[in-house]
Amino acid sequence: QVQLVESGGGLVQAGGSLRLSCAASGSFYSINLMGWYRQAPGKQRDLIASISNDGTMTYAESVKGRFTISRDNDKNTVYLQMNSLKPEDTAVYYCNVVYILPYTRAPVRYWGQGTQVTVSS
Repeated sequence: QVQLVESGGGLVQAGGSLRLSCAASGSFYSINLMGWYRQAPGKQRDLIASISNDGTMTYAESVKGRFTISRDNDKNTVYLQMNSLKPEDTAVYYCNVVYILPYTRAPVRYWGQGTQVTVSS
């Protein structure tokens, strides 16, 4: 069983910054992929950024150059630094991890509870 605790969401004016954190705890052999998705009202949940355990990062085109994903493997935590925020970045942001079970070594995908980010114009 894995728990994901997200923090850092809130209300910010356009042009401002926020930093999201997601800390994983529980029983797992390792965490392979960590990422952030977002879902605006009436829209699908989309991948924003991801980072593998070797540090390979991917970004959605809409956030390239503004958002930076990073991870601390010692703390099993992934971060999303969001700069130059725009009203269209308003959404619920979800942490997502792919972890490896300790005995079967099977991969499991798990979601955080989500944190609201609201950018005012």
